[in-house]
Amino acid sequence: MNFLFVHQNFPGQFVHILRRLAAARCHEIVFICEPNSNEMQGVRKVPYVRPKPPAAEIHAAARELDAGARRAEAVGHAAAALKQLGFNPDIIIGHHGWGEMLNLCDVWPGVPMLGYMEFYYHDDKYDIGFDPEFPLEPDAGPRVRAKNAINHLALALGGEGQSPTEWQLGTYPDWAREKINLLWEGVDLDLCQPDAKARTATLKIGDMVIGKADRLVTYVARDLEPYRGFHTMMRALPHLLRERRDIKVVMVGGDGVSYGMAPAEGGNWRERMLRELGTGIDPARVVFPGRVDYDTYRGLLRRSDAHVYLTYPFVASWSLREALAMGCAVIGADVDPVKEFVTDGKTGLLAPFLDPDGVARKVLTVLEDRVLDTRLRRNARQYAEKRLAMDDYLAAYEALIDRMTGGRLLARKPTIRRRRPG
Repeated sequence: MNFLFVHQNFPGQFVHILRRLAAARCHEIVFICEPNSNEMQGVRKVPYVRPKPPAAEIHAAARELDAGARRAEAVGHAAAALKQLGFNPDIIIGHHGWGEMLNLCDVWPGVPMLGYMEFYYHDDKYDIGFDPEFPLEPDAGPRVRAKNAINHLALALGGEGQSPTEWQLGTYPDWAREKINLLWEGVDLDLCQPDAKARTATLKIGDMVIGKADRLVTYVARDLEPYRGFHTMMRALPHLLRERRDIKVVMVGGDGVSYGMAPAEGGNWRERMLRELGTGIDPARVVFPGRVDYDTYRGLLRRSDAHVYLTYPFVASWSLREALAMGCAVIGADVDPVKEFVTDGKTGLLAPFLDPDGVARKVLTVLEDRVLDTRLRRNARQYAEKRLAMDDYLAAYEALIDRMTGGRLLARKPTIRRRRPG
């Protein structure tokens, strides 16, 4: 079969299905994206140049649509060149968030299209207005609603959608959900599994050495920002550091902004919170390594004595799934997207997002109750094996592709299955 994937940042959310399809060695796989250094054997990248940002005179509520239309045009030109060279996909799979797929129905009319539907914006719930520290501007409602313009255009293209969690699917209106398939994303349970030896090993991260007697508290986000509870976590640290001298903390994440806004006064949220907390943060016991490579990240989670995952009511990170698979003792925010994965007292502990002391108390509970710690870790791994197995996810993905293409996928290749670790 001929596959066309589209995402501005190769490989995006499609890394696992790409590996599965490429391993079959009987498909032609093309991926349209912005230029980057990532490569995958068996996948041919076709880059497009990122368009210029919308002009300043474009109304604020229309800027995302303007940017999306520009991306759609650029991707459409790349697609037309592919067609001229003789490539015609049997199915188009991509992310609808940035508008890249909007013109592909003009290049290849009638070709099945499966679009990743990540989140439907609301101006009165979920992330908007959740954190009273950052109140919504009085005129923000129209801008928030306008963020769904690409969502609506995508839903009108005539293809189908996919969402990775029940909560994310539930953010879409009732009339839209019938067009969207729930494809519960999985985890590589071989790469992400507990390691008993790592739990007592000495680990070095940056200038910090975590010794056998130290209790390691971990926090991971793409960027250190309020949407992922960075300010709450930072405010929990003085409590933790006072209560136990053996605690060391690693805060993984960049200084950019993935969601929300940068501090109004400039700079980044790490600098802002360090100024606020001053001497409450001991630099000898709290380290900020920035973004780290995948092996370092896995090593941290396997060594972690308590892993904190905080987020607004918004898209849950892959790191939450992977932390559960690695048998971490997870302290999560008491919000619906996290509760879809973490059952309080069973697969982790939940704490109010807006309560730093409450987060600190839950961390201390895990560190001090070894029986609870053991139970949470065991249950987290068992949950991952039952609910997050990569083979189950990819089998469902393949079945959906097969249905959309009239049975051409599974008729031409056997499903590759690996034994699930037990």
